[in-house]
Amino acid sequence: MSQSGSRKKAARKQTRGGGAAAVADADSLDGGVAFSAVVLISMGVVMSYSTTATLNLDASIPPLFAHHVSALLMGLAAAAAAAFLPTSVWRRLALPFWLFSLLLLVATHFFGVTVNGAQRWLELPALGFRFQPVELAKCATVLAVVAVIAQRDGHDELGGRRVMLSGALALPVVALLLMQPDLGNAVLLAALVALLQIVGGTKITRLILPALVGIVGIVLYILNNDYARRRVTGFMDPWERPLSEGFQLVQSFVAFGRGGLFGVGLGNGQQKLAYLPEAHTDFILSLVAEELGLIGVLVVLGGFAGLLVAGTRIATRCTDRFALLVAFGMTALLTVPAVVNASVVMGLLPTKGLTLPFLSYGRTSLIVCCFALGLLLGVARNDESPGKRGRHETGGGRWR
Repeated sequence: MSQSGSRKKAARKQTRGGGAAAVADADSLDGGVAFSAVVLISMGVVMSYSTTATLNLDASIPPLFAHHVSALLMGLAAAAAAAFLPTSVWRRLALPFWLFSLLLLVATHFFGVTVNGAQRWLELPALGFRFQPVELAKCATVLAVVAVIAQRDGHDELGGRRVMLSGALALPVVALLLMQPDLGNAVLLAALVALLQIVGGTKITRLILPALVGIVGIVLYILNNDYARRRVTGFMDPWERPLSEGFQLVQSFVAFGRGGLFGVGLGNGQQKLAYLPEAHTDFILSLVAEELGLIGVLVVLGGFAGLLVAGTRIATRCTDRFALLVAFGMTALLTVPAVVNASVVMGLLPTKGLTLPFLSYGRTSLIVCCFALGLLLGVARNDESPGKRGRHETGGGRWR
């Protein structure tokens, strides 16, 4: 065979090898996570149009819907970047990312925009863009806590020093959120950090005292803040105050009651016509119940359940401790707020002001949720490649 023919044959082999590697990379993206995400994102697009079209009847494309779609495109780009960067890169960026988000929260405290009595937004006048740093701060704090907990020095139990250090990362973020005020996200972040500490190997007994202090702090906060106290009283007996504190929850019940099993039909809901305040944000699941019925609600909850199962499976298969904790942290970041939001709209918890991931309107929330999804897929791709699966099967799947 000539030298030219040998080079061509080698090039064909290299091309086939590169194609196989590309297929392996695509196959390593977890199907359960991807399918659940597609279901939730699709439901979000459909319900975003349905709930925002009535706010601008003269527009062929509702502005808020256009914002939702543009945020989704940016979020998918962020997800792709997060998925295809090595996990080691995020390990190095975790603490700088956390510091950047903390500075944004400080800037929000001094220069933030106040809406409905809460100073939670930063505005970029030159770009005409307003965003909520809290969404970025939750994800960044989870990553930073994971980076700290992952350095465990080979012991089965997470030491008190690392428990305190991971708690110290969350403390200034929680304090700044309470000053906005944003009790819901502050409690959510503290709960996520506690969950990461437990998964990381700390004894639950270490968390009893901080938990008691936190509960006392929440009670005192509610007693000393009118907005928080009204939310609790509205939750305890919404029918006693159906036109004030209990109005939003009562209208949510009406939406669920009207929807029945199959709903009144997509776009035919009436609660979004100024009956249910801000229906396209925190209470969008109520509109799903009204227009798509119990079946639609089960599809949404099933999507989050599938995401939880698939994300947990990815975490348990990880050979790297940091990757395991990232997978668990991102899964919790996407599913715990969904559980809380669903509980709120069904009257099981007081109103928290938490969005329903992928469905509620909110550009910052949607972009960060997509980014967290990308990190989860990235862990599956980087830590569950065919070679690493072989180590699992041969008993080599110990934490590195």
